[in-house]
Amino acid sequence: MKKIYVVGAGPGGLTSAMLLAHAGYDVEVFEKENFVGGRTSSIQLGDYTFDRGPTFLNMMYLVREIFELTGRTLEDYVEPVALSPLYELVYADKRFTVSSDYDQMIETISKTFPGNEEGYTRYLQETHKKLEALAPLLQRKMDSVTDLLAPETLKALPELEFGKCLMDKLGKYFDDEQLQLAFTFQSKYLGMSPWNCPGAFSILSYIEQAYGIYHLKGGLNQLTKAMAKVLEEQGVKIHLNTPIKEVVQYKKRIEGIRLEDGQLLHCDDVVINADFGYALTKLLNVPKKRQWSPQKIEKKQYSCSTFMLYLGIDTQYDLQHHTILFAEDYRKNMEEISGTKVISKDMSIYVQNPVVTDDTLAPAGKSTLYVLAPVPNNFSEIEWNEVKQQYRDLLIATLEERLGLTDLASHIEEELIYSPIDWEEKMNVYKGATFNLGHQLNQMMTFRPHNHFAPYENCWLVGGGTHPGSGLPIIIESARITANLMLERDGQKTFPIKPLPQELDYRITELSHASL
Repeated sequence: MKKIYVVGAGPGGLTSAMLLAHAGYDVEVFEKENFVGGRTSSIQLGDYTFDRGPTFLNMMYLVREIFELTGRTLEDYVEPVALSPLYELVYADKRFTVSSDYDQMIETISKTFPGNEEGYTRYLQETHKKLEALAPLLQRKMDSVTDLLAPETLKALPELEFGKCLMDKLGKYFDDEQLQLAFTFQSKYLGMSPWNCPGAFSILSYIEQAYGIYHLKGGLNQLTKAMAKVLEEQGVKIHLNTPIKEVVQYKKRIEGIRLEDGQLLHCDDVVINADFGYALTKLLNVPKKRQWSPQKIEKKQYSCSTFMLYLGIDTQYDLQHHTILFAEDYRKNMEEISGTKVISKDMSIYVQNPVVTDDTLAPAGKSTLYVLAPVPNNFSEIEWNEVKQQYRDLLIATLEERLGLTDLASHIEEELIYSPIDWEEKMNVYKGATFNLGHQLNQMMTFRPHNHFAPYENCWLVGGGTHPGSGLPIIIESARITANLMLERDGQKTFPIKPLPQELDYRITELSHASL
């Protein structure tokens, strides 16, 4: 059996370890923290439990599929809860509740944005076809120009809609900018403004509409804990509290890994699940002339960062599971985050209030509030340690005023602040760019770091910084792509890919295949 070392126990590393172990490889995982999951882990503050990072779980069919590929059933390890409604959007002058039920959406659009009902139907029809065309690009390798010229890729290229941003694309369906924003705010998953994000990513909002959003009892952190349980059953050793000093290379081969304590451990292959920018600047000694040298990495485009508040409060507010509060001038807010890289006083805020779905996360009558504000990454050189308390107070005041969270400050029992500096220094996130490399078209597909990381014969990448991109399900897909490349190289049978499942609401399928 080949010895495979996986560096990092995030969802990408854990998924690749599950698949490779099931295929018969001798796999070990090395993690610097004393917990698994990376950004998909839990935070415990007294009696309150929080997800550290991802809180939206979509593309549940893909997560189930990965467990099935190892002969297991997801529900034997976690308890998924389908959310209904999906979330509430809060504008300066109105609120809009988003559902995955077609009739409810038509009714809500009719009341809140009258005249856009037909546009919503066309959006479902056309974006379904877009997803069918683009899905293969997210499920196969993109390591060369040859991959770009493959029939499936050529068929999908028109759907990338070069030159159209996400707002342009949604403008085809909706005549109200606020309604357009309702189907474009998902670009935050990519850390991008909808005025800069490629129009192809209209599939993100469609995936939510067609397949729903889920919570896992205990938080999304339960997914990576479940993966660790599977690895334990497979006999895979996860080394916690074991930071890696470097990935040791000789000419075009990886020889092994060197631990912080100096130990050199040899392996046949290494799979790197560390943050891409961190791995390439700290763990791998990439020559200057190479495409992904540290000097060239610094010049790439990166996502925004996030300023986080994890609040344990002694009361409960009338909030849905997910709430998105738009800045009054959303476009200016996005420009300040990604363009001029300054702190916005008029900010957009995402709030998770999971106790309305899951009473295991806080004591009876109390709540956990997860508060996220997109902010500039650390290329901005903002001195967060000096301004974070002031920004925290502004966030609390905004939530009290605009969401009606009366006297929120006085109800806080437990609190943790996480700034972009914390993401970089505590979680090894390059420049605090929480969503990794940006998803501009010149940093996608074959232009994104490859799953097989050349020039090394036996070095492989998984995670948000490699193909196909960021977002929890897509990171999981990157692990399957990488595992299949390794299996192909070794002449073994690869893991199959299922076609897209039927949507939750069968009427969407009927609409999507109807004559326009």
